Amino acid sequence: MEGCVFCNIIRRKLPSTKIYEDDHVLAFMDIKPINPGHVLVIPKKHVELLTELDDGLTGEVLIAAKKIGRWLKNSKLNCKGINYVLADGAEAGQEIFHTHIHVIPRYRGDGFGFRMPARYGEDVSTEELEKIATKILKGSEKS
Repeated sequence: MEGCVFCNIIRRKLPSTKIYEDDHVLAFMDIKPINPGHVLVIPKKHVELLTELDDGLTGEVLIAAKKIGRWLKNSKLNCKGINYVLADGAEAGQEIFHTHIHVIPRYRGDGFGFRMPARYGEDVSTEELEKIATKILKGSEKS
């Protein structure tokens, strides 16, 4: 897609610090890293949302992210754990509408984290969980 920053990186119209590439996937350093070693993994095919990406390519992207994670753990960077973060849609925090996974090296006290809502940790009844599950399963009928 013409105006997509990631598509322009794929076409080499914009610079990037590439660390992995194959026929379908590209991984490069995030220019606004949360921690040193923060990598973005993207499909070369322009697809805005993970929920629209075909299963085969989804697998290839995730396998590449896993590989990058292993490289980070084997590196000399401060990496005691990894967050694999994917926002699917604006309401989820997606800012660039080309599917991408953030591979973020983590260590104790790095200052990054997820903020949970006040209701987090409250038990939900089995009845309520079953109602929600039924709604999700009805959504599967439209796929």
